[in-house]
Amino acid sequence: MSRIDDKPPVDDGGVDIGAQIEMEQGNSIKYRSCGWKKTAALLFSEYICLAIMSFPYSYSVLGLVPGLILTVVIAGLVLYTSLITWEFCMRHPEVKDVCDIGQKLFWDSKWAWWFTAVMFVLNNTFIQGFHCLVGAKYLNTMSNGGLCTVAFSAIMAIISWCCSLPRTFSALARLATVSAFFTFISVILATIFAGIQDRSLYPELNPAQILAVPAKGTTFVAGMNAFMNISYTFIGQITLPSFIAEMKNPRDFPKALWAVTIAEVILFSLVGSIIYAYTGVVGQENPAPAFASLGNELYKKVSFSFMIPTLIFLGVLYASVTARFVFFNVFKGSRHVHNHTVVGWASWAAILGVTWVFAFIIAEVIPFFSDLLSLMSSLFDSFFGFIFWGVAYIRMRNAEYGPDFWKTRGFRGYLGIVVNIACICFGFLFLTAGTYASVQSIINGYNSPTGFGGPFSCESNGI
Repeated sequence: MSRIDDKPPVDDGGVDIGAQIEMEQGNSIKYRSCGWKKTAALLFSEYICLAIMSFPYSYSVLGLVPGLILTVVIAGLVLYTSLITWEFCMRHPEVKDVCDIGQKLFWDSKWAWWFTAVMFVLNNTFIQGFHCLVGAKYLNTMSNGGLCTVAFSAIMAIISWCCSLPRTFSALARLATVSAFFTFISVILATIFAGIQDRSLYPELNPAQILAVPAKGTTFVAGMNAFMNISYTFIGQITLPSFIAEMKNPRDFPKALWAVTIAEVILFSLVGSIIYAYTGVVGQENPAPAFASLGNELYKKVSFSFMIPTLIFLGVLYASVTARFVFFNVFKGSRHVHNHTVVGWASWAAILGVTWVFAFIIAEVIPFFSDLLSLMSSLFDSFFGFIFWGVAYIRMRNAEYGPDFWKTRGFRGYLGIVVNIACICFGFLFLTAGTYASVQSIINGYNSPTGFGGPFSCESNGI
């Protein structure tokens, strides 16, 4: 069993972070090259994304007051568990991704590595597929359905594959900065347009109802889906070990984490509440993404257009994380990992190509994709968002202070064990209630008058 201890961070071969960086000096491709600012850019691009525009919908279901409270609470929980993730990675700098952590957490068992790996790859590939689909939605919106939706999805997959080719996160950080900046502009424009649009020209926006608490008759499934929607937007710990593994000084990671968390809470709360305040519960339904609530076609297209870098880059980021995991395991210890070789680059491009082909197929084959994404998130984020890190805290403190650490540490020990057991229980809430709500939403979709579209449909999905 791998002991999680409080000794200076060294890997299984006795190589600390400084030695890892020194060993890379003679390599053509250097992975530990990200400063905290570049890491912050990666985090901003991951979290400041299209999902922001679904907060008005969540607030319309939950009510503004509970919605804002949950936004702050979830942000705090994710910040805390992310710091636990960082602490674990500092103790074990040999870990390259969350799969390595899964193995270490569960007694160095290979089954835990494989179990985590399957969830890891599926989660990332489905997110890539989601961005193929949303990219097609954007292109359909801009062109008024000018091309078959399948073709638009294929175009998004090809563009994303090209943008995925850089081998290091340091190189991707430049694209991440552009992505985060344009997303910020997009949501700010949408917020402004929601306030200044002439409602008298768009009778479908009237009357708008603003609710401080959930409306009477709100179902458990609707409320749970709205709650999970807020949670999914914050949960992103699955990529953090991969980012930390490429930092020059991982001790600076909390700087990036605090910066993005503060920005998230402010931006998500303001955008969600302001757009909701101006659009309300339109026809008893606030659409997601909230661009669809803009009655003015020009306003909708202008604000949505600034989101296109994120529609591409976020899928690129998850593709890169997956490809890195596969590539490092296939070529572990070979010169292809750290040097520019034909085999290395061809394999890297091929692995990325396979992930994007599967992403495209998933996006087109499954008619209830958004609900399926919620289902996958319920199954996977329960572990990667909360359960893993509650277990990691208990393992680390047990190694430091013994099995009765929660007694010997006084108030901090009692508080820590309560909080982390609560995190584990919260993860099981995702796994059970979240899965139920997602499955029921799929059933409701099939039973609705409109139903779901068919696979590989050319029908426009524009907003």
